[in-house]
Amino acid sequence: MADGSEYDAFVEASWHRLLRTAYLLARDWGAAEDLVQTALLKAWQAWPRLGDEREAYVRKIMVNLHVSWWRRRWRRAELTSGSPPDQAQAADHMGQADDRELVWQALGRLPARQRAVIVLRFFEDLSEAQTAATLGCSVGTVKSQASRALAKLRVDKSFAYDRRG
Repeated sequence: MADGSEYDAFVEASWHRLLRTAYLLARDWGAAEDLVQTALLKAWQAWPRLGDEREAYVRKIMVNLHVSWWRRRWRRAELTSGSPPDQAQAADHMGQADDRELVWQALGRLPARQRAVIVLRFFEDLSEAQTAATLGCSVGTVKSQASRALAKLRVDKSFAYDRRG
């Protein structure tokens, strides 16, 4: 079984980074916490085998869990059924900029795989190779998904600014 003190230290050191990544994927604080907790449970079960890339392994679990949860019809219905009670608090927590909410909304309209690439590449600052390893795909796939996602975000951003007048 895993060394509890080493695992505890890992969780304490990486919790906030993992939670931020999960929030950017799920766009909901409750779902983000569920995602991190589930991923950490799976990591605990595989702890002795993980080696030096523990945080990358947990991020990969989170991305895979998010994509599988997103694909389930009942999960999607839960996400669109209304505003969670802490949604306003989450927006305040993320920053003061007015445009930030537009970015979150545009990010949320991306397909799950493209959103994962954007979150890992630009919010987590992973290289293309690290992102590809985390997602289990080629570097070329990361590049094409990032290109498509950025093109969609540019269109969304210009539309949002045009609508504000």
